[in-house]
Amino acid sequence: MRTAKLNQLRNDRTVTQDPSAKTHRIPFYVPLMNPLMKSFLHLGVPAGPMTLLTVRGRRTGRSRTTPVGLFRREGHRYVFDTFGKADWVRNLRTAGEAVIGRGWGRKQVIARELSLDEATLVLKEVFAPYIASRFRSSFLRMGYSLTEDSTMDDYAREVRCHPGFELQDKE
Repeated sequence: MRTAKLNQLRNDRTVTQDPSAKTHRIPFYVPLMNPLMKSFLHLGVPAGPMTLLTVRGRRTGRSRTTPVGLFRREGHRYVFDTFGKADWVRNLRTAGEAVIGRGWGRKQVIARELSLDEATLVLKEVFAPYIASRFRSSFLRMGYSLTEDSTMDDYAREVRCHPGFELQDKE
């Protein structure tokens, strides 16, 4: 019974953490495109804010690599869970550290999960240029219900479904 419940949680790709937030499903092409994106990023091909995040698995201990959006604000680096309930988020919470990079450049980082207030402010500031661009905002709309007219309450609602982390260099 416990295994069936874990499998159901693992396979459930719908964000339902906040009932008032819009539900997002992972578009069918994202799992198809992730291996291609990983290959491009391994080769060092620039792809906007995308980078590779490698985290030790919380159950197996094996390294898991996935493409994520890495956003910068005032010299700090942030990642947010675009669709919610991602395994990399649970792994990062458990491990507390990761490796980021693309091409040959890799950097070990310490992850700190952002509080609701911090994440709301960071999300608004780092997403503003993306939301203002018609082309880039189309990618954000896959996982976020934000527009140029979104209020801080709208951003706070999104943060409840999309946890964020600050990534600091490991010393």
